[in-house]
Amino acid sequence: MSKPLAEPLAVTIDCADPGALSRFWMAIIGGTVEPETLSDNWVGLHDVPVLRHAGFQRVPEGKSQKNWVHLDLDVFDLQQAVSPACSCGASVVGDVIEEPHGYFQVMRDPEGNEFCFILRKRNL
Repeated sequence: MSKPLAEPLAVTIDCADPGALSRFWMAIIGGTVEPETLSDNWVGLHDVPVLRHAGFQRVPEGKSQKNWVHLDLDVFDLQQAVSPACSCGASVVGDVIEEPHGYFQVMRDPEGNEFCFILRKRNL
């Protein structure tokens, strides 16, 4: 296998309100705000488990279609993940789906970006 061209640095989410969306995601996936990044146009989180860094970048256009990339978040209980996420501003999309290796619930963050809570059958 050849050497990769680049090393992942962060996942960045385009949004209308970086401050509000970063607070939502910090409640869901953890991390700490990087104080030097606080602005109306950008907020960065560091020490995010697995991802290391997450960024929230203001863009002028609104979200108009389904995400082509989304986060899958591993949970041990779907309902114990869904309820608090909804309390933070998330919304549920459809019903829980069962697949051979687990269950997933599609969600939307407060700005409509899709993500999934995944309950793997090996966790049951």
